[in-house]
Amino acid sequence: MNRTPGPGAQAQPGVFQAWLLAIRPRTLPLAIVPIVVGSALAYVAQQSFSPFVFGMALVVALLLQIGANLHNDVADFQRGADDPGARLGPRRVTAEGWLPAASVRRVAMLTFLTAFVAGLSLVSVGGWPIFAVGVISILAGLAYSGGPLPISHTCLGELVVWMFFGLVAVGGTWFLHTGQTPGWSPLTAGAVVGLPAAAVLVVNNTRDREQDLVNGRRTFPVVFGIAASRFEYLVLTLLPVPLSMWLVYQTGGWWWLPLLLLPIAARLIRRFYIQPGGAALNLLLADTARYGLVVGLLLALALLAGRWA
Repeated sequence: MNRTPGPGAQAQPGVFQAWLLAIRPRTLPLAIVPIVVGSALAYVAQQSFSPFVFGMALVVALLLQIGANLHNDVADFQRGADDPGARLGPRRVTAEGWLPAASVRRVAMLTFLTAFVAGLSLVSVGGWPIFAVGVISILAGLAYSGGPLPISHTCLGELVVWMFFGLVAVGGTWFLHTGQTPGWSPLTAGAVVGLPAAAVLVVNNTRDREQDLVNGRRTFPVVFGIAASRFEYLVLTLLPVPLSMWLVYQTGGWWWLPLLLLPIAARLIRRFYIQPGGAALNLLLADTARYGLVVGLLLALALLAGRWA
């Protein structure tokens, strides 16, 4: 499927730069944060930490995220959902014609396969539950933009992101370090980490609402409107603060440290409420992703500080 780049297209980058754009490096902290938080919590609550588990979990998480990003790039293009002239977000390499769709799809599948093979080393630690989590995570990465009804085209996107970047990733990391089924503390930590990740998608879908209407996507802003999306963003951005404080208090850490998130969250929420839609939201999207990184790192620091103090 060939398409002539629209008037808003950028000059064609080199091959290396095109592949770098395709993997979307700014999204990769979303994969790293839950591994860091789950590992910190396992160390604090159960005095259990494996450098091997930490390192391999990071590798697998990054590979899964890269594979999903590449697959999303090519799947949306082949579905006809990426018009380079109308796109408001970062450019897609297949839609722009910078990389062949077949090559991007091939590398996406190879990345998922590499994640599967690397994940077998974690299966040797955690057994069949980790195998099941790994397979389901790969299928979710494929289903996000692929299949007859992609998750990204429905109202379920935020829920799926919250679950996999939060509950599943943190809970799985906890299980690998401790050998224990995740209880209230790792699940709470997972909820905290997953909320800002879902907030990133809220901004993304709000920015793309008009184009999604044309393409027939039924995302949250399309179905429920901008006002509902703003309230959703408010909840997803603010809730990590009290949840983090409660979790850290229960584990004996510096429970007050997550209060530092409050002014950042307030500024982000204000911007989302007053900024116009469309491309103006790109900067807010990037800042929301950074907020997710700060939430995770501050939570890990608050947990560890109580043990080190």
